[in-house]
Amino acid sequence: MEKINTVTGTCTPDELGRTLVHEHLLVGYPGWQMDALAPRFKRDEAKKRAVEAMHRLQEHGVKTFLDPCPMDLGRDPEFMAEVSQASGMRIICTTGAYFEEQGLTYTFKNLPLDDITAIYEKEITEGIGETGIKAGLIKIATGAHHVSDYERKLLVAAGRAAAKCDVPLISHTQEGSCGLDQIEIVTAEGVPPHRILVGHSDGIDDPEYHRTIVAAGSYIGFDRLGITVILPDEIRVKNIAKLVADGYGKHVCLSHDSNCAAWLGRPVFGPGVVMDPDVIPTIMPDWTPTHLFERVIPMMRDAGIPDDAIARMTDENPARWFRGVAP
Repeated sequence: MEKINTVTGTCTPDELGRTLVHEHLLVGYPGWQMDALAPRFKRDEAKKRAVEAMHRLQEHGVKTFLDPCPMDLGRDPEFMAEVSQASGMRIICTTGAYFEEQGLTYTFKNLPLDDITAIYEKEITEGIGETGIKAGLIKIATGAHHVSDYERKLLVAAGRAAAKCDVPLISHTQEGSCGLDQIEIVTAEGVPPHRILVGHSDGIDDPEYHRTIVAAGSYIGFDRLGITVILPDEIRVKNIAKLVADGYGKHVCLSHDSNCAAWLGRPVFGPGVVMDPDVIPTIMPDWTPTHLFERVIPMMRDAGIPDDAIARMTDENPARWFRGVAP
């Protein structure tokens, strides 16, 4: 893959530089517009916060910010483009839909598989809606411990579109599960395993699970750094160190899955679990897009991970994944 779609044009894999592979500018769970009790979304204020976040990342050498927000989770490519233009940060967006339990499912459940494939292809080759902004890759997502028929349908569509358009896939997994299922489903549609980054694999303390992902030939996302309510970062670093020691450092990509600018509506994390967005930083103070550089990399060094291996994860592996090079 020689040209990558960004929200402001194209770039080459060599131009990506230091890359965060899984972050967000905006997130809104399906139906957020219905929540009349939520704080009103203030676009200008959100844009200002996003630009400030991009500048802080640039101070750490970050050149590219990948926002794999699916269609049904508040994706706003025009907002991304405005932030990119105002900050100078290269931003890449995706096509694709979220997993069944938390997605907006009615239309895609009822559309034919070929139509969904064509929709993904159109957003990559022609652009999203009337924006002219093209997706650079495809997001796939599965629920915990089981791939539903709906999710399998979307994975098949994503695999076919990715193979035809020569773009990579990035995934959401729940509870560190179904990564191997994702690989098996999309590779059956002609996608090489090294074109897939299996996301949120750091959601479980299971080195054997991690090994199945990398042994299959895929890239693996330790991309929820700072979300310590799921798993302490010390455990994540221990498992990264094990992958590096076992010779799999070329498979690992790092990120936070943070939300830099604003929540659309109030985050609803389960039945009756409604969160005030302002409270989230008090619960997870490390869940910021700079946490990797400020706190985790020193932890990685203390764990014996050499600087060249760290640079490989932040600067080299994302480019090789986009280029289509096997780890």
